Amino acid sequence: MADDPQRNFRSAYYEKMGFRGVEEKKSLEILLKDNPLDLEKLSTFSQRFPLPSMYRIHVWKVLLGILPPHSDSHALVGGYRREQYQDIKEALEVMRYINSSTPSTLVYLRMFQLENQVLPRCSEMLPPDEESEDFLAVSRAMEEIVDDPVDCYWLIKCFITQFYTKFGDSVPHLPKSLEHYLSQEEPRLLAHLKSTGALLQLPYSLWFRRCFAGCLPECSLQRVWDKVISGSCKILVFVALEILLSYKIMLLGINRPEGVVNFLSNIPQENTDAIVTKAVELWQKYCGNPVHAVMT
Repeated sequence: MADDPQRNFRSAYYEKMGFRGVEEKKSLEILLKDNPLDLEKLSTFSQRFPLPSMYRIHVWKVLLGILPPHSDSHALVGGYRREQYQDIKEALEVMRYINSSTPSTLVYLRMFQLENQVLPRCSEMLPPDEESEDFLAVSRAMEEIVDDPVDCYWLIKCFITQFYTKFGDSVPHLPKSLEHYLSQEEPRLLAHLKSTGALLQLPYSLWFRRCFAGCLPECSLQRVWDKVISGSCKILVFVALEILLSYKIMLLGINRPEGVVNFLSNIPQENTDAIVTKAVELWQKYCGNPVHAVMT
């Protein structure tokens, strides 16, 4: 789609006057009036622009299949989702897996396990394995973004299910992809990470299996998840890349791999919005913008 000079002028004016995203919000509102909703256009919009906070949860629910494309069915399906949530939760209470004092994230985990027929026996309860820890990390982050527990559970469940269904085969290859792009952007830092042995020990699980849950504050994390939910796991590589680039000087001064890992697992929280913005720019630089028109 050719650039519209008038639209570009308006966008630049809005941004200069502090109204960045005004046109994008209007475009999304038009897309949300479609019945049925066009999932491809919604995905493309989410890839190209950050979702306005007032519409984010609704768009996520549609893209994750929690709500159907037909808007006139949303209330009915939402009611079914709530009933199903209550039924699963009550079943776990009857079986004494959970009670009123069980942390909500653990409730979500047990519900997920029951629905996927992998609920362990009460007598065989062990500390959470790596997969369960990933689920709990995503749950804790989603709780900070979503207020309603019913919405929260369905978003956690469908986000994790979609992620591993779509990208499960790609996740093991993301560290190599990160190494490739780091060689393009900052070969000196890559050489340092290799020579110190830190490259193989970077917090890949935190970055790529948990999609930065527990690493980025939720205000920044949700902008990354916009891209993941709408179809890109490659954005995770560029967020990791930008973290490395942003703290290049610090990392070049650390010569022990455990020091690198400790720092990257607990990055400062005040600069993360800028990191995500630059990561999106890198992602667009290397992967380009989606070409599907967001408006007809």
